Amino acid sequence: MRSWTTRRPEETRNLGEALAAELAPDGALLLEGDLGAGKTVLVQGLARGLGIDPGEVQSPTFTLLRLHEGSRGRLLHFDLYRLEPGQVESEGFEELLAGPGVKAVEWAERLLFPVPGARRLRIEVGETPRERRVRELAAAMAEERRG
Repeated sequence: MRSWTTRRPEETRNLGEALAAELAPDGALLLEGDLGAGKTVLVQGLARGLGIDPGEVQSPTFTLLRLHEGSRGRLLHFDLYRLEPGQVESEGFEELLAGPGVKAVEWAERLLFPVPGARRLRIEVGETPRERRVRELAAAMAEERRG
């Protein structure tokens, strides 16, 4: 499994931009991490990689989903922070996650269903307040977290 260390927010955005190339046109990225870990910053980089102004990407906590159209693709940005696991299924997200566009899901540990082919990353604060450690999680490990 891959891992990265970033030392400032712009490096985290650069990582997101690089991942956009791997996820386009229809991949999904499931993000785990504590509040303030840098999930939204990474999604800003995904947006930049898809030709979307990163400044348009903010945590969609109160709207659950924001859709962005860019010159190199579409981004569906989910934030499940305010939902209980059972509520996620009733919102119809399973269909959206299987549909077109790059999907980024913050608080993905609240998903109770698999997202085929999705990549799962865990973002943690590192040794300094600006440092972030990003680890790719194995699919089996992600399944165990839901069980």
